[in-house]
Amino acid sequence: MSDVLVRGYANGRARRQLILDEATTLFGEVGYRSASLREVAARVGLSHPGLLHHFPAKQALLLAVLEHRDEVDAERFGLDRLHGVELLRHLADLVAFNATRPGIVELYCVLSAESTAADHPAHDFFVARYARFVGQCVGGFEGARAAGLLRPGIDPGTAGRAFVALMDGLQVQWLLDRDSVDMAAVLRASLADLLVAGA
Repeated sequence: MSDVLVRGYANGRARRQLILDEATTLFGEVGYRSASLREVAARVGLSHPGLLHHFPAKQALLLAVLEHRDEVDAERFGLDRLHGVELLRHLADLVAFNATRPGIVELYCVLSAESTAADHPAHDFFVARYARFVGQCVGGFEGARAAGLLRPGIDPGTAGRAFVALMDGLQVQWLLDRDSVDMAAVLRASLADLLVAGA
């Protein structure tokens, strides 16, 4: 591959990354419905047609933003390399971080509900995301059991699914009453109840 092609490819990847970062910020500030592709384009110094070269529709940009945010969060909190109780505790850290970006939390809450419709553009994304996320949490509780840290009688499969449901429900409660709901504290307390004393 020539140097010109390599530089062009690198520049294209950098531009795409900038678009994703700015779109994530904009969606977090004003929500998906209120954000426009023209505003994203303006933020990254592109024309509207220039942005469409990278993302031909708003739905395509949305899915890329969702995938990108999950990748960034997984890297920031080590979710792809942690196991057992350590993974579950880092998920509580992620929840605490989410409290600093209400627009993104709202975006996920709204889209995850809307995407239950089979024809929604994010349907397949959320089906795969929930399968992966529930699997991670179940694995976390299985790891806790193998390490002797899970209370006797707790089923890892049930605990993992309930943990995800608790996270989702807390996000909705927090969006409705941010002053009274501490998502991370409730999640950590719930986790502590499932583990042996002192774990």
